[in-house]
Amino acid sequence: MNPTEKEIEEVLERVRKLELKAKRLVRESFAGEYQSSFRGQGLDFDDFREYQHGDEIRFIDWNVTARMNQPFIRKFREERELSVILAVDVSGSSDYGSVHFSKREAAAEAAAILGFSALGNGDKVGCLVFADKPLVFVPPAKGNRHLLRMVREILVARPENPGTSVTAACDFLIRTLRRRAVVFLMSDFFSDGLDKPLGKLARKHETLALQILDPLEEKLPRAGKVVLIDPETGGEVRVNTNNANLRMGYEKLMRRHREGIARLCRKHGIDQAVLTTDRDRLRDLHHLLKKRARKRTR
Repeated sequence: MNPTEKEIEEVLERVRKLELKAKRLVRESFAGEYQSSFRGQGLDFDDFREYQHGDEIRFIDWNVTARMNQPFIRKFREERELSVILAVDVSGSSDYGSVHFSKREAAAEAAAILGFSALGNGDKVGCLVFADKPLVFVPPAKGNRHLLRMVREILVARPENPGTSVTAACDFLIRTLRRRAVVFLMSDFFSDGLDKPLGKLARKHETLALQILDPLEEKLPRAGKVVLIDPETGGEVRVNTNNANLRMGYEKLMRRHREGIARLCRKHGIDQAVLTTDRDRLRDLHHLLKKRARKRTR
């Protein structure tokens, strides 16, 4: 179903607020962590200089050396420009939120913060919005208007099928992105068969997983008899949340899910963070990027 004019205006207002908030957060405290966490795509030739004792012999340029009658080496600089892809799950479960934000809104905020950080660092930013299949792909480019369009796509997308397929998203990115990119994969990861697609994506692209959760998905409150509805399948189940064993079983199940995602990410060398709708997402992004920066200096 297409959004109404009123709904679109509400989305645009949220985008404007997100822009102001994200720019302030990036300006005040986030840009440094981003820059120190990501390498460029490789080395670009910069200039020649005379050979000095201790220089790598393999960098001697023999043509210039022959012309100048003394050894010269090639200097290189890191190619800083990256392509950053914000891959965001907008399946049925993304619209759930028990506090101020839905998971989709939390993902849009994280995407805005990361996107403005990337643009401030001179990088290109692109976006994949997906549910049971890829819905919208915006190729990497620069510019604030370009980024705001992507944030709007995240907030306004209404998939016909509310299911989730992380596999379809990973396969699309592997087929579509020609150069190595940095991929921020944002989802609750309530999806089957994650091992192979995450492994394939991580081998081709620098991948970071941001698991977006709501506190009530991790721990049921004591609220008597309630009906739980799966937003992706429509399935319903009536439960008595006053039952302590049921609450403990649910909490254990969700803890296993989180631990399973973390284990898969470690297996494939994917840096991972959990972002929740009730917590400061900037703090968790800070922690993730600081951890990456420490790994770079080892």
